[in-house]
Amino acid sequence: MYEKVVEIIVYLMSEIREKKRLAEIDLDALTENGYTDTEISTALSWLFDKFSVGGVQASEAIPISPESYRVFHDMERLSMSVEAQGYLLQLRVLGLMTDPDFELVIDRVMRAGFLKADLSEVKSIVASVLFSSEDTLNAANRFLLNNSDTIQ
Repeated sequence: MYEKVVEIIVYLMSEIREKKRLAEIDLDALTENGYTDTEISTALSWLFDKFSVGGVQASEAIPISPESYRVFHDMERLSMSVEAQGYLLQLRVLGLMTDPDFELVIDRVMRAGFLKADLSEVKSIVASVLFSSEDTLNAANRFLLNNSDTIQ
């Protein structure tokens, strides 16, 4: 389930980065693509919890500096598929991962001993990192909703 929630979050952040307001995003398209109401609500809840702190807007949450970029080391490139590398960079550009999160995912991929981690394996690691961040330790936050929960 976590991987699907991350896919929804990526879609939502891509739309927000295009200067769309949340009310303008077609959530019915997500349902048509097979995502459940629970998964969609969980993604919206995660975004709300992550970006509502301090009144920060999602589109401004993690500014991207054109002067700074991450280059994969040769060993990192050998341990992940090109698609997986691109996915990690996309998450960073969208502001869904901080630099420490990004490095943690790469570290976990390297330590896992994959011959060459594919996109699905990296997505699984990303989901575990995003949903186990220190923010989730706060008892007031709840990222996983029950089957009947929705966000209105």
